[in-house]
Amino acid sequence: MKTPASSTHSKILILDFGSQYTQVIARRIRECQVYSEIVRFDMPAAEIAAAKPHGLILSGGPASVYDKGAPQMDPEIFLLGIPVLGICYGLMLMAHDLGGKVVFTGRREYGAGMLHLKNGSELFDGLGNQLDVWNSHGDEVTALPKGFRVVGTTEGCNFAAVEDRQRKLYGLQFHPEVAHTPRGKEILQNFIYHICHCAMDWTMGSFIEEACARVRKQVGDQKVVLGLSGGVDSSVTAALLHKAIGDQLTCIFVNNGLLRAREEEIVQRVFGENFHVRLKYVDASERFLSLLKGVTDPETKRKRIGNEFIKVFQQATEELLEEDRRNGDRKHGGYKFLAQGTLYPDVIESVSIGGNPAQVIKSHHNVGGLPEKMHFELVEPVRQLFKDEVRQAGLHLGLPKEIVYRQPFPGPGLAVRTLGEVTPKRLSILREADMIVQSEMEAAGWYYKVWQSFAILLPVQSVGVMGDQRTYENTVALRIVESQDGMTADWVRIPYELLARISNRICNEVKGVNRVVLDISSKPPSTIEWE
Repeated sequence: MKTPASSTHSKILILDFGSQYTQVIARRIRECQVYSEIVRFDMPAAEIAAAKPHGLILSGGPASVYDKGAPQMDPEIFLLGIPVLGICYGLMLMAHDLGGKVVFTGRREYGAGMLHLKNGSELFDGLGNQLDVWNSHGDEVTALPKGFRVVGTTEGCNFAAVEDRQRKLYGLQFHPEVAHTPRGKEILQNFIYHICHCAMDWTMGSFIEEACARVRKQVGDQKVVLGLSGGVDSSVTAALLHKAIGDQLTCIFVNNGLLRAREEEIVQRVFGENFHVRLKYVDASERFLSLLKGVTDPETKRKRIGNEFIKVFQQATEELLEEDRRNGDRKHGGYKFLAQGTLYPDVIESVSIGGNPAQVIKSHHNVGGLPEKMHFELVEPVRQLFKDEVRQAGLHLGLPKEIVYRQPFPGPGLAVRTLGEVTPKRLSILREADMIVQSEMEAAGWYYKVWQSFAILLPVQSVGVMGDQRTYENTVALRIVESQDGMTADWVRIPYELLARISNRICNEVKGVNRVVLDISSKPPSTIEWE
């Protein structure tokens, strides 16, 4: 298991016991400008000591401490002298391991509650005598370990907040990290600032400088290649790497014929002209479209696009080597490193209990498939960041707002928004409709307020009337959703006037469309994309 990198900065480690809120804890701490990192629940005490964290948080989780196979932690952790805060399951496990008693009461305490404070705990400094909190538990501590005392109760729980001040061990039966505990962030601040003595030294500027230093140390004078898609993650990765290693970086931008309108122009302008990044543009649109001829199955589309991307990328890398040889650059013998825009939520999936509980609904295409086939070493400079932090980094690095705040776009591009067969004509119809959606959303000030807004071309034709002519044309669906991370989503209630403008323009300006419909389903049960 990889030990978290040591740092001169303050650091809080979060042992993940499978709570749906674990990532929220990490984000809340980072909002306090303190670095947090999620690690496996069974990380050995020796590795934790080597990582030199200022404090530990034990997350909640769905298990009971008495369940067969329930996640257990290394009890030696409590002897390290590092402050520990246990939340729900984390509290139960702490009480259980240190000699207290935990039972299943037969009644669940779920939802809003009132916490009554007593005995003046440092954890609740400045928070008065009672707090609104959010509960979610079935087990309950009924006897405290030796050295602990009660510092807060709720109507349904006599041990809602406990502490052993001498050993710096603290436990909460509620969730301070969620919005439903209004002053929960202040509780976490008391823990990280007053008890763990963390400094506010996690800033985007400091992260970028450290990331650049790590990249320089990793790659030395070797060359790095990056598959640039024009999306936020790969764009920020490109900008950061360019700052770190300059011309040692080459970006390959593949036009698969499935891009949004003006995509190739925007990417080449921003990175080639503005940042002066070495950029190899590959127009492989005919190759991809010929492979998709006659294909209607979504998974087949994705696999063909993904496999062809690897071939195109490999060929482009070989062409770069040939160009280097022609230019007399024989020093480094090729591209040893592949850069990827892997984000922290992707990393967390590998440390969580059994991985992320969310099942894979559809296969995803990104550059992640390349290393096994092409023997690169990976460079992942933003793997410590959440999506919103990546956007902050992009702004800090000077990327334009149109790149940093652009909406997510699927790897297979418009192929999975063109339901049914993908043809140049159908792609052209969708591209025009999608451009209208984007321009109207931007003009109305809605584009940056929502998670995604786009058009889908349906394999459905219907009767319409244009002028005095009967038509039998295509249907376009609108998908406009709000979300925090793409895991869940709800459709956005945008003004009827805006919907009317989008619909009118598509029907009037896009030849081949006579009907526009609105998708009003949430995720779950639907997905955001249709394929």
